[in-house]
Amino acid sequence: MELRAFAERILLASSLEEKLDRLSGPLTDAAPGKPLQIVQPERPVNLQFAPRRTAPAMPRPTAFRHPEKRAVAHHIMANHELQALEVMAWVLCAFPEAPAEFRRGLVEIMHDEQRHTRLHTQRAATIGLTFGDLPVNGYIWSKAMNYRSVLDYLAGLPLTFENRNLDHTLEFSGYFRDAGDDESAAIMQAIHHDEILHVRFGLKWFRKLKPSDASDWDVYCDHLNWPIRPAKARGDIFHREPRLAAGMTTEFVDRLQNVTDDESQAARTP
Repeated sequence: MELRAFAERILLASSLEEKLDRLSGPLTDAAPGKPLQIVQPERPVNLQFAPRRTAPAMPRPTAFRHPEKRAVAHHIMANHELQALEVMAWVLCAFPEAPAEFRRGLVEIMHDEQRHTRLHTQRAATIGLTFGDLPVNGYIWSKAMNYRSVLDYLAGLPLTFENRNLDHTLEFSGYFRDAGDDESAAIMQAIHHDEILHVRFGLKWFRKLKPSDASDWDVYCDHLNWPIRPAKARGDIFHREPRLAAGMTTEFVDRLQNVTDDESQAARTP
């Protein structure tokens, strides 16, 4: 199958099964096609994007002792993973001129996102909640609609949303473990390991595509679209080690750890 057809299938499929079906055969990229920017992905009726405030909020850590709250957490995270998959498919369609090696590597990341979505949906179902039983928001997708280049994508998703998840996966692993849910904790640990690789992939291509004489930090800030900002790339508890493992410099990690929202707003692009 052509890589373009794979991306379009994920974006235009109306069933979750089609979106999460990993291809068994080889992918080719002989015909990337013309730029195509899809405004909103097709989804099953029960997974259509709802207004953000109608979707449930992430349960507080103390609520994880209740199985139904842990199921809600998996439901929310499944939607995060599915949106990331859809955004990556959108990037392949929107920027067909991107380097072929980048496009092939992104497909491997997409396979991980498919697996992560399945892990969360299956665990939620085991606890008692079917994916789609609750409203879901389209926050990650909506922010991707501001991407005007591959560098915008790399700054916005791998280096911000997935970067933040380096903290969240460890935080949530602890919440699940404290609640006695070792299976959910193990899922978060497995995703944490993958997120290090995802951030490393994003950082590799960010450095390849940015001006060689510009600093990682400056280009990163320049390619964020407000309200996404550096302070959004970290969780409540900042973990340095996974970021260093992903290839970030000590200077970049220091700046990320210490940046304030005031500094983020000062760097806002007019």
